[in-house]
Amino acid sequence: MSHGPRSGLAAVSSALLAMSRHLEVRDVLKTIVASARELLDAQYAALGVPDDHGGFAQFVVDGVSDEQWKAIGPLPRQHGILAAMLHEARPERLADVRKDPRFEGWPAAHPDLADFLGLPIRDGDEIIGALFLANKNCQKPDGGCGFTEDDEELLGILAQHAAIALTNARLYERSRELTIAEERSRLAHELHDAVSQKLFSLRLTAQAAATLVDRDPARAKGELQQVAALAAEAADELRAAVVELRPAALDEDGLVATLRTQVQVLDRAHTARVAFTAHGVKALPAAQEEAVLRVTQEALHNALRHSGAGHVDVTLARRGPGAVLRVTDDGSGFDPRTVRRAGRHLGLVSMRDRANGAGGTLTVESAPGKGTTIEMEVPGG
Repeated sequence: MSHGPRSGLAAVSSALLAMSRHLEVRDVLKTIVASARELLDAQYAALGVPDDHGGFAQFVVDGVSDEQWKAIGPLPRQHGILAAMLHEARPERLADVRKDPRFEGWPAAHPDLADFLGLPIRDGDEIIGALFLANKNCQKPDGGCGFTEDDEELLGILAQHAAIALTNARLYERSRELTIAEERSRLAHELHDAVSQKLFSLRLTAQAAATLVDRDPARAKGELQQVAALAAEAADELRAAVVELRPAALDEDGLVATLRTQVQVLDRAHTARVAFTAHGVKALPAAQEEAVLRVTQEALHNALRHSGAGHVDVTLARRGPGAVLRVTDDGSGFDPRTVRRAGRHLGLVSMRDRANGAGGTLTVESAPGKGTTIEMEVPGG
């Protein structure tokens, strides 16, 4: 049996590998649709994920240009043949969809469909989507091609694997949402602890200054200077927490581009020269990329706020299947043996926790007057 420019086991294998390569739901849907259209050599393909209100939560098409798609208008509702596939959970193979009694028409800008093949995508007893193809390409002079029983069988195999890929992607996104929720909860606690303490001290110091202003103006002035210092510290900690809470562009831009952007922003904002280089880095698992980003942010904060560095260099390089991050500054440095004091002050404990949580390691090299190098290695996926 032939299915377009590629056929047989190689084409099926290629389609299944393409589906398993992605973790984001949207990417999985697009890959399923493109693979189905190529595998069965059809002009159009689409995949709809139903919602609970008679419409589609997601709807992905292949073979329709962006301009055409915009002109078509709103997403279809679950009606006609789409509804039959979703609610009756059976394949639909039609010589001409327009002649089917369930056909209810389509918008003016919609492409004209004739032969049609549709299958539900099932996860156990649940229908999690509908995959359908239209207008099979062929060389017959009368143009009467249509989808065959073999096509239906092949699409059925693809739909089974599509269900696995889509379920995995949903689980991945759910686990990431939980990770983000946990991270935000942790940050909220840190923000509360750090800023609340500062504000409490600020309030007490301001009250002390108020009681001293008449009988001891000199001491009152000292207390007010302390108020100013505490306010500045609280503002710094609040700013740092807000920056960390701001969602990173990892999903859209990837780790290298995100790091490069953040370094460029810091380079413009500070008198110190901040530079970034990357060498052959491949995409890492999401948890590792998140850990590398957070350790970089912490290390840069230390170098720019506490060390008095004139130059800070950030490098990310491939090491086996994983990567190694190095943040080096020419600042004042410290004695790593004073871990109890320096570890709290410079966030080394949280950096080590992040590295360990991602299956990696963190090493610190520093000495008074000799600058600091923080290196983090992660193993990759």
